[in-house]
Amino acid sequence: MNYIGFDTSNYTTSTAIYDGSSFISSRRLLDVKSGERGLRQSDALFQHVKRLPEVMDKLGQLPEISAVGVSTRPRNADGSYMPVFLAGISFAKTASSVLGVPLYEFSHQDGHIMAGICSCKAYELLSERFLSVHISGGTTELLLTEYNGHSFDVEIVGGTKDISAGQVIDRVGVRLGLGFPCGKELDSLYYEASNAPVLPVSCREGFFNFSGLETKTERISASAPDLAKGVIDAILETLVRAIGFCIKSFEIHRVLLVGGVASNSVLRKKLPERLDADTYFAPPEMSSDNACGIAALAACAYERGEKGHV
Repeated sequence: MNYIGFDTSNYTTSTAIYDGSSFISSRRLLDVKSGERGLRQSDALFQHVKRLPEVMDKLGQLPEISAVGVSTRPRNADGSYMPVFLAGISFAKTASSVLGVPLYEFSHQDGHIMAGICSCKAYELLSERFLSVHISGGTTELLLTEYNGHSFDVEIVGGTKDISAGQVIDRVGVRLGLGFPCGKELDSLYYEASNAPVLPVSCREGFFNFSGLETKTERISASAPDLAKGVIDAILETLVRAIGFCIKSFEIHRVLLVGGVASNSVLRKKLPERLDADTYFAPPEMSSDNACGIAALAACAYERGEKGHV
């Protein structure tokens, strides 16, 4: 059996097919003009509408599809909404209707968590409580997480109280003249640094503020590589402290890191060395926005016999 998923996030148009063991994924970053730090929701929504047929074409000839999954909101919380998801919802509903198969709805965050579990083959996480760390362009949250048989129940137990790690990276990167999103280029600059500044971040009981980190970068004089290393090291140290607090406080033994910032090579190498828990990172291509987790969740829902929407 085959399942198809759709995800239209802030900056990526994604679709994927899951056959129960492997994925075929197609996605494309939205276009952001040079020097800008993002897109308005209306502009992103328009680009998604244009891109969806293109990413679908790249999947090739579709196999027989048993169910459709789609991300409809950023997270499973009251009031969680962004217009960009309307593009994926519309496309998924049309596909479900034309194919005569059920449609299952999830959150974007659900998709990230499931993509991490599938790509790490960490299926044991579906039967126990664990800590998921969602670090991306719009989110930096530490979540007590449990699979409820359809999606994930989460409780925010740590994370940023203001801007996300991804926003710091992108804002500093744009100021350095890097292309948006800036994560990959800032990651590369890290290894060229020679005299990086130390940029401390206040962290208390799993929660922290990154706006002060951004302000500090505006006030110091440093080369691009040194500034890149200073920022990434500050994010690393903050995550070590916050995650470490949650591991001890909630007696957690497994930590899953997902989201675009989780593809950073420094975090991937150093966090497992410093955390007292089994630490899982999705591969870089599965850490950034994709529809793979949504397709896998649709497979689970279908195989359990959920009716969904038809």
